[in-house]
Amino acid sequence: MQNIDIFVIATRWIFLVALGYYAMANLQWYHYKISRVLFKHHKQRWHLYYFVFPILYFVLIPNDVYFYIGIYVYLIGLGIWIFNLSKKLILTSRILRFFGFYIVFIVFNELLLLSVDEHSIITQSIYLLPLFISIFISSLTEKILLNRYKKLAQDKLESMSNLTIIAITGSYGKTSLKNFLAQVLQESFKVYSTPRSVNTLTGIIADINQNLSPLTDIYVVEAGARGSGDIREIVELLAPQIVVVGKIGEAHIEYFKSIENIYQAKYEILESKRLSRAYIYKENIQPQNCFAPVVNFPNNARKIEATLKGTNFSLDVAGEKLEFQTLILGAFNVINMSAAIAVGSDLGIDNKRLVARIQKLEPINHRLSKIVVNGKIILDDSYNGNIDGMLEAIRLSSLHMGKKIIVTPGLVESSKESNIKLAEAIDEVFDLAIITGELNANLLRENIHNTQKILLKDKTHIEHILKSTTSSGDLILFANDAPSYI
Repeated sequence: MQNIDIFVIATRWIFLVALGYYAMANLQWYHYKISRVLFKHHKQRWHLYYFVFPILYFVLIPNDVYFYIGIYVYLIGLGIWIFNLSKKLILTSRILRFFGFYIVFIVFNELLLLSVDEHSIITQSIYLLPLFISIFISSLTEKILLNRYKKLAQDKLESMSNLTIIAITGSYGKTSLKNFLAQVLQESFKVYSTPRSVNTLTGIIADINQNLSPLTDIYVVEAGARGSGDIREIVELLAPQIVVVGKIGEAHIEYFKSIENIYQAKYEILESKRLSRAYIYKENIQPQNCFAPVVNFPNNARKIEATLKGTNFSLDVAGEKLEFQTLILGAFNVINMSAAIAVGSDLGIDNKRLVARIQKLEPINHRLSKIVVNGKIILDDSYNGNIDGMLEAIRLSSLHMGKKIIVTPGLVESSKESNIKLAEAIDEVFDLAIITGELNANLLRENIHNTQKILLKDKTHIEHILKSTTSSGDLILFANDAPSYI
């Protein structure tokens, strides 16, 4: 009897922890926004298979031998699902705190129900309470901690009275622009920029507290948004003196619903109380409520020559026409480089140094970076998810004379029309299209007619397929990448 009780309790605990893993993995993917998990998830059926149906089964099915068989079938299925995820749960401090709360509440709940032997819907439902209580307590705790860490970050910034903060936003190219600007400025100033694609309030707060040196002259910060108010919170924390707004377009349109909402969200960056100058891409709809001087870029960019070897262009800087040569790929990067040039010029870097620094710019990993492996040219554009950038990558690929292969899930969080436009471009250039994931598979397949197509639901087979379908002299373009939950 004691062995049976231990088996029953252990099975119940494993099941509850499995539900917690699923819930927290989804919350982590969607930045702990429950509404996004519930209403913006691209694979809603997962919620049914791995959360809703298992809970109903746990509550409603009689507690007999078949009940436990079903529980372990679910656990095996969930294990396979976890194994195949391209982005698994990361055990951050927040996640560890959640599971600490969760285990305590599970144990407390078990002791509370120790004298209850009967299996009933009410009893089984009570066993599930620790999960929902822990999510609530965890969310409340994180808000308290965030406010504390935010205050520490504010105090640190206030103590750095000579620090200049440059905030960068836009729909496309924020990370590239940030890195180009940091590279242009770093020989003249002590520059630090937010790492990788860190661009949320939480990430920026952590970066300030953990990584920002008090000796820094210029802090370059990327500001992202998935909704109204996201950038305003960042601006209230940083109060940047300089802001740069890159190209604004339909990225994340499913969150914002309209291009007007995107502009409104991005231009929240102009609300900084210390704003002294704003650099805004000249083809954007210009803001009506910016009280600081506005500089539009690029300034008369001409003779743009973008090939697989690099990008050359001319630009007017401080009244002088300059010729720039760079190893950076993609004509669209002239926009990002011109913004870095404009800011660098206004901060006192002379034209000769600007030309030299642009020439030494290093490509940004996974953003149209080129590598050669075993004679194969690989264009890694896996972090690019906008139509303009993808079309430019395809145009560059068309310059290659050999066999051309594209690996792509299509455009994520974009419109049907943009994905059709992408498919048509693929059809004109590539010999083979490997379509990954399910999100746009049907749409791309229906609009790609001449190019050979391979549909892959599981990206674990990509390496094998590429080995068997490519050889030395081929070009492979990785255009965008989407985690398995998209």
